[in-house]
Amino acid sequence: MPDPRRPLPPLNSADLERFALRYVERYATTRAKLTAYLSRKLRERGWDGEKSPDPEGLAERMAELGYVNDRLYAESKAGSMARRGLGARRVREALRFAGVEAEDAEALAPAIEADGVSSAITFARRKRIGPYGRELADRPLQEKQMAAMIRAGHAPGLARAIVRMAPGDDPEDTLRK
Repeated sequence: MPDPRRPLPPLNSADLERFALRYVERYATTRAKLTAYLSRKLRERGWDGEKSPDPEGLAERMAELGYVNDRLYAESKAGSMARRGLGARRVREALRFAGVEAEDAEALAPAIEADGVSSAITFARRKRIGPYGRELADRPLQEKQMAAMIRAGHAPGLARAIVRMAPGDDPEDTLRK
């Protein structure tokens, strides 16, 4: 463990590249997230290189080498979130926050939207909402459940339809009509 009284030495080009390689080795990431990470390291440690640091250029180089791929990251993240039962709006916001460019996110939009009903059903099953509850929820509980589904990124109409279903109803049949 480093001595807390002794500051860490400033970074140079080799250090910055080493940090970038280590980061992409450990995490699936986007160019924007890698750039933010490298910028934070530069703020923390300072710079001691000959020319000025270029975290954006280094992130682009990592993308050219194939270590970073925003489209694959977006596909993986969107699929993972949909399997957890999160809705299209929540997925789009997560991708935007991760720095996925608009064209990459738009390429995934049809797949995200098409899977809306099944991800809503998955969310309802996980949270025991509507047809997966033990008993029909009273109005205040239905409002809470509907709010949870909307926060998870599902459309209000879809959330309302699922929340109002009685336990034991088949949501697949009812919602896909």
